[in-house]
Amino acid sequence: MTKRIESLNDFVVKFANVNGSGSASANELFAKSFLRMGIPVSPRNIFPSNIQGLPTWYEVRVTEAGHLGRRGGVDLMVAMNPQTWNQDVKEIDPGGYLFYDNTKPLPPSKFRDDIHVVGMPLTEICNATYTDPRERQLFKNIVYVGALAGMMGIEPEVIAELIGEQYKGKEKLLKPNLNAFQMGLNHAKQHLKDALGLKVKRAYAVGDEIFIEGNAAAALVCVYGGATVCAWYPITPSSSLAEAFQRYCSKLRVDKETGKNKFAIVQAEDELASIGIVTGAGWNGARAFTATSGPGISLMSEFIGLAYFAEIPAVIIDVQRGGPSTGMPTRTQQSDVIACAYASHGDTKHVLLFPEDPKECFDFAAQSLDLAERLQTPVFLMTDLDIGMNQRLCAPLVWNDENKYDRGKVMTAEMLDSGTEFGRYLDVDGDGVPFRTYPGTHATKGAYFTRGTSKNPYAVYSETGADYSYNMERLLKKFEHAKTLVPKPVLTPSREPARFGCIFYGSTSPSMHEALEALAEKNIFINALRVRAFPFGDEIFDFVQSHSKVFVVEQNRDAQLKTLLVNDAGINPASLISILHYDGTPITARFITREISEIVSALNVRPIKKDKAA
Repeated sequence: MTKRIESLNDFVVKFANVNGSGSASANELFAKSFLRMGIPVSPRNIFPSNIQGLPTWYEVRVTEAGHLGRRGGVDLMVAMNPQTWNQDVKEIDPGGYLFYDNTKPLPPSKFRDDIHVVGMPLTEICNATYTDPRERQLFKNIVYVGALAGMMGIEPEVIAELIGEQYKGKEKLLKPNLNAFQMGLNHAKQHLKDALGLKVKRAYAVGDEIFIEGNAAAALVCVYGGATVCAWYPITPSSSLAEAFQRYCSKLRVDKETGKNKFAIVQAEDELASIGIVTGAGWNGARAFTATSGPGISLMSEFIGLAYFAEIPAVIIDVQRGGPSTGMPTRTQQSDVIACAYASHGDTKHVLLFPEDPKECFDFAAQSLDLAERLQTPVFLMTDLDIGMNQRLCAPLVWNDENKYDRGKVMTAEMLDSGTEFGRYLDVDGDGVPFRTYPGTHATKGAYFTRGTSKNPYAVYSETGADYSYNMERLLKKFEHAKTLVPKPVLTPSREPARFGCIFYGSTSPSMHEALEALAEKNIFINALRVRAFPFGDEIFDFVQSHSKVFVVEQNRDAQLKTLLVNDAGINPASLISILHYDGTPITARFITREISEIVSALNVRPIKKDKAA
């Protein structure tokens, strides 16, 4: 028998359930219990996109070291779905554990010799206690949480407190859930006392960090950041962002005296209509945004091109998922980078921001609203399902009430009366950004015709080549100016001299940082640069030039960020090595470590120092 895994406050537990079985809330209780004991946790919900009854998984990474990315591998599989049994058993690391309902015996062929099996008659216990079939199913989930708490050493008071919070004011549900939890706890203490080598002990490693989804964080700051209009069409995984904005507005944007809403939220008939509403609101002087995903970006392209060429502020929050077409609606990818960078037909280039966690979703969504007005253009906030729909530990969200919104170059009635020249598409100070006026600014001055067609600097229709070229070149100048405004890349230097570099972005970040530590333990040292925005600044070109090879780690098939680096940063493609992960699950530290280790070995790198690979 393989030696069992023994670990304290550092392991991965994965639940295999059936969608619609009521397991989600129980699994979330389990995950949150570690936080209450001061141990960082990173849960990920992997759920089906269509009907009830399909497989669903919930993975919980527990690590006192604070790693928030997926590690890879499973130490304990809680296997509650016969349909996925073989796949689930296969995922367990050697020496790991399989916990299952052993009410009905299974043949030896269903198990592995190198794992440790823990059985509990969950169905038998629930059938003896409950008569209603639905109660038997629902409470079975709470029973196994109680059993896991007993085997792992989770403080029972912690989970009892969480159950109390969840069912506050619902006494009919509170007591039965507490009883089910106690049944599981008692069974584990009596029959499974030393069944698991995975243990927990109260720690103090969470600090002041908060537990929140990226969608909720972005929605909240849209309220604080001055957005008054949201138009959207439901699409996974972005719908919860618009719904959260609705909730926050209902609390924070209702006039206390009149009770009237100081916001407009429109669920449009489709994505094209939603971006049309946002574009119209931006033209009218409101701060407006939409939330969508890849298929929505495809449908919005026509209006995105109008907003780009007519120079109208708009914020598009793209919570990316697997594509193309319908793709994998409930799986994560960094799949829309190229689509958003060049969205619409003709020559277009758009500003993209790449947050790494809910805290940056909060910060960058606010910055997107400012940038859209400062640059008079669509700005894309590029999150994904992993950040958007999974709860993540992050630094507290901070808003300074003294913040002033950057409305950009807006010409006032006073400026018009003073004789200031107004040309809607006239570059007056060399940064490519013209002045605009709000509708109704002045009775006789400052009006213009908003055109999606070619025009001269004064918004007069023109098909003259020189006028068209002037505007297209000015738009490029504006894009170049954006380099000075977007978030700068973040460098993580190696502790030893390194000839290899690595570029990464977005939700890849937590696994990447853990992989860098693992590679250093193998004497493979890499300087890492996290890209946070497009257009790219000169820092990225300089970073690539200072390394013999640079790995570009991303979660898509076609190396989309690498394509942008070659096309827009002028980087020699021979300098870049792609590390690509695109199976729909979040990238793991083990995957990155293995891929880079194999490539470094194949390159037969000459050590910089004795016993140092790179």
